[in-house]
Amino acid sequence: MDKSDTSTATTFGFRDVAEDERQGLVNQVFATVAERYDLMNDLMSGGLHRLWKRDFVTWLNPPTGAQDFRHLDVAGGTGDIALRVVKASGPNVHSTICDISPEMLAVGKRRVHEAGLDKRIACIEGNAETLPFERSSFDAYTIAFGIRNVTHIDRAISEAYRVLKPGGRFMCLEFSEVQVPLLDRLYDFHSFEVIPRLGKLTAGAAEPYQYLVESIRKFPKQEAFAAMIRDAGFANVSYRNLTGGIAAMHSGWKI
Repeated sequence: MDKSDTSTATTFGFRDVAEDERQGLVNQVFATVAERYDLMNDLMSGGLHRLWKRDFVTWLNPPTGAQDFRHLDVAGGTGDIALRVVKASGPNVHSTICDISPEMLAVGKRRVHEAGLDKRIACIEGNAETLPFERSSFDAYTIAFGIRNVTHIDRAISEAYRVLKPGGRFMCLEFSEVQVPLLDRLYDFHSFEVIPRLGKLTAGAAEPYQYLVESIRKFPKQEAFAAMIRDAGFANVSYRNLTGGIAAMHSGWKI
């Protein structure tokens, strides 16, 4: 970056970029992979993301009775989490998908319509750092494999706190630090040597997958991320490792 550039620097994977350029680069990645998003997650996780998402929704434990419950899924454009939440819950649970990528949202809208759940799941374009919702609007906020792509993670968590009702719950599912000896080396090899090559073979481009791998390594580790959630005002913050820490689920409550 030119030394005369006065804009704030941030990272895009392992590469330093101007802060005002980062979101556009991230958007380009997801515009590229939107129609292959499930394949991308299969490559990144070896197919385990499906089991992790099941555990994630189970831990959220949406009401199964007649209780009204408003759920917000941020960066959930393809609708995977929202569909799982609604299908696992009672008739008065409604989900809102909010994603900055119109290409990802288009996939989500199609899937919601195909599932016949248009009346229970809404799709709204918006930025995780400046959510287009009023204060204290939702009973639960989820974000799965999306928060590491946000430019200012602390702002996104603060926005989650703002839009949750008192007693509301924040939950995040994200790739994290592997905490099992040998598994960490195997996963590094899979991430940096296998995934980009598979991405090029299956999707015709290695670069989006290279960024996604690098973004995982730049994301705060379990304890550091839990501290960020506490700093935003959440209480009873906890996390659970999945598959030795390849991914982790984080939870916090707005008291």
